[in-house]
Formats: sequence, C-alpha cells, structure tokens
Amino acid sequence: MGYLLYTLTFLVLVSGTALYLTRSRWLPALQDSFSRLRDVHFPGSGYLYSRLAPGSFEDDIEAGLSSANFDLAGNVEGGDSRAGLDDTAKREVLKIMKKRRLKFDEARRVYMEQRFRENGIGADGRPRDPKFVSFS
Repeated sequence: MGYLLYTLTFLVLVSGTALYLTRSRWLPALQDSFSRLRDVHFPGSGYLYSRLAPGSFEDDIEAGLSSANFDLAGNVEGGDSRAGLDDTAKREVLKIMKKRRLKFDEARRVYMEQRFRENGIGADGRPRDPKFVSFS
C-alpha cells in the first residue's frame, strides 16, 4: 500500500513539473479554448437586461436605460419625437449591466470611461497626448 502512495506522489510531482516547464506551449491553447467557451451563450443566460427594443425613449425606459441622474421621463412627457438613445451605445451599456451586474448609472460611467480611454482622453478629462498644450 505504501508503494502505491509513493508511486502516485512521484507521478504527480513529475507530471506537475513537466507541465510547469512546458506551460509556454500548452497555456495559449488552453486560454483560446476558454475564450471560445466565454462566447457561447447558454439558454436562459441572457434573462437579465436582454430586451433591447430600438425606437423611442419609452422603449429605452422599459429596457432599464433610465435613472434619477439620467431621466428620460422628461423627454417622454415633453412629447420628444426623436428616435431615442444610440443603438450601439445601448447595446454596450446593456452588455456591461449584464456582465458586471451594475445599475444603469454605473454601467453608463464605465462605458464612457472606456470610450474616453479609446479616444485618448484621461480620467481627469484632459487629452493624454504628450504634445497637448493648454493655456489657462
């Protein structure tokens, strides 16, 4: 019985060492397979904030894209005939709300920070361009 335990321990140590030393070869393939699994949508996984109806401000309110700080009810009460919020921004904000389970205001803040970062604007609102000159 003791030989079985020692043999098993030795095999685990040898295989663990071999995997550690060759991780640069097999780790990228493993990460690719996990990233493909992340893109798979399982039935019932999109129940939270999944409705995205293009159209009007009323549809945006029903989809959860309104809050006390970003009030769309004033647009509805005022009879605003515009088409509503931007469809791509709505999709991204809803994706952030669903993925990170954030409320609308927080998801909108995260979305805007991502947009600023993509466009070279720092967290303080100033451009991150090293050649930028500001006269105050």
